[in-house]
Amino acid sequence: MKALLDKAENSLAGLFKGAPKLSDSSKETLVKLWPWLALIGGVLQLLAAWWLYRWANAADDLLDSANEFYRSIGASPILEERLTVWVWVGLAVLLVQGVLLLMAYPKPKNRQRAGWDLLFLVGLINVVYAVVSLFIEGRGGFFSLIWNLLISAVVFWLLFAIRDKYHGDKLVK
Repeated sequence: MKALLDKAENSLAGLFKGAPKLSDSSKETLVKLWPWLALIGGVLQLLAAWWLYRWANAADDLLDSANEFYRSIGASPILEERLTVWVWVGLAVLLVQGVLLLMAYPKPKNRQRAGWDLLFLVGLINVVYAVVSLFIEGRGGFFSLIWNLLISAVVFWLLFAIRDKYHGDKLVK
């Protein structure tokens, strides 16, 4: 897994080599903010997973009631369940990203490279999910893919802009 991450990192590093540079003060500010962004993002991802699960269950309950009504009048049920495979995939992605962001929180705070790696992994997962979601009905289609890729590009640009601030697993002074 580490070799695959390193390969992806090296490929993207080449892409962002020519990107606009941040000043040292901007880098320091971002390095100080990044742990808090990870913490907030992790909590929001977990809340989003919970809300999505609750929404899908509520929709299924409503659909079950509607289907039961159709059956009672002798009609065929025509409504599908909302807890589809893709909802479960979305929930899994939200949960994994949320947990990884929460795991990352203390590491970038101490400027540990492992924290940067976790943030990078969350970004890669987001790109993969954006591509997969292109094929999920009702997920936003092509516009959603472009929007998510633009957000990921900005996140990767910021990550690669401060990558030199993280070294090994030791605190950088």
